[in-house]
Amino acid sequence: MKKNMQENFAMLKERVEDALENTDLEYIRYELSQLVGPTILSGVGGSSVVSEMGKNILESKNHIITINSEPRDFLYHNIDNYKNIIACSYSGNNYGVKLSFANNLTKYLLSNNCLTDNNIKYLQYNTTIPKEKSFISLGATLIPIGILINYYLDGNNTIILDNIKETKYDFKPSSNIYEIFSGYDTSTASKYLESTIIESGIGIPIIHDKYSFCHGRSTFGTNYDANIIYFNKNTEFDYMILEELKKYYKTIIIINSKYKDQILDDYQMLIQSMFLTKYIAEYQSKDLSGVDYSPLVEKVYLYNKSI
Repeated sequence: MKKNMQENFAMLKERVEDALENTDLEYIRYELSQLVGPTILSGVGGSSVVSEMGKNILESKNHIITINSEPRDFLYHNIDNYKNIIACSYSGNNYGVKLSFANNLTKYLLSNNCLTDNNIKYLQYNTTIPKEKSFISLGATLIPIGILINYYLDGNNTIILDNIKETKYDFKPSSNIYEIFSGYDTSTASKYLESTIIESGIGIPIIHDKYSFCHGRSTFGTNYDANIIYFNKNTEFDYMILEELKKYYKTIIIINSKYKDQILDDYQMLIQSMFLTKYIAEYQSKDLSGVDYSPLVEKVYLYNKSI
């Protein structure tokens, strides 16, 4: 991939705005509003971030049971109690989508493409700007999330676009290890961090549930030099744990809450997280769009046989 991370970050807002202007948002909002019954969302890589946000939105907006699932899990997870599957995929034609649809559930595809299977309901978003060329999904992640937030906000795009702006960071990492303090309320943002840090090779991410950290996981930091990435919701617990962490860690990166609404807060924290990975990559003189990836990628990326 071309090393054009700066360009892709600069075009993030423009790409989302373009999709919101050229997509039949009313149709997508209507189809999503009709969803009832337990629903599975699925995606891989950057699309797993989309499916995580979609899971949280549908649970909150539609008041239905939802889970976010890896495509391979469909082969082993008993899904008889579920009614719908929404596969999230920018291209719409990868093997993960095929795995997700190999069942009798009502099928939806949230994608930039529309296939020809009459058994699938297509939630297609349209773009006119040339597609992003990037190893790490930036626009390809944020565009469908913008579509989902549009549904959550009943068509109001102001908050979606106003939050797409760069957060400035200035710190010196203590190491390449990043302990991420998260939970259900910030699951989309932390999933992006984990996926991107691993896929780009800019570090080693470890996600802690905030409360589980209190039950032994703090041992890790006493044995390894690590940085903290903390999603701060300004609770009494957050204040306490941040004060304690300062005694043991040199570098604490805080991503602050902005909204009382949980979905919108996770969304803006996701964008802060995107620009955090940009900063870390720049610090290491790396490029998220043009990653020097393992040769193994070429062997396994298009695998489509028995799994």
